Amino acid sequence: MAISPKALMSAKERYRIFRNQHPKIIEFGKKLNEEAVEPGTVFEITATTPDGRSYTANIRLTPEDVETYRMFKKE
Repeated sequence: MAISPKALMSAKERYRIFRNQHPKIIEFGKKLNEEAVEPGTVFEITATTPDGRSYTANIRLTPEDVETYRMFKKE
């Protein structure tokens, strides 16, 4: 399935907006990419709704996870 040029342009614009609104997360991602993608690293994310409900999940990277990440990174 191919991505239409219109959808690609829309995604590019949404990414530009996201990057401008959340510059700290982009820098955080770069730092993780450079230093933290290795087996045993634990990624944890917490989301808190406006009314205070909290949800947390985490994963510990396996060697296979790192291999998959590096495959996608090369493309």
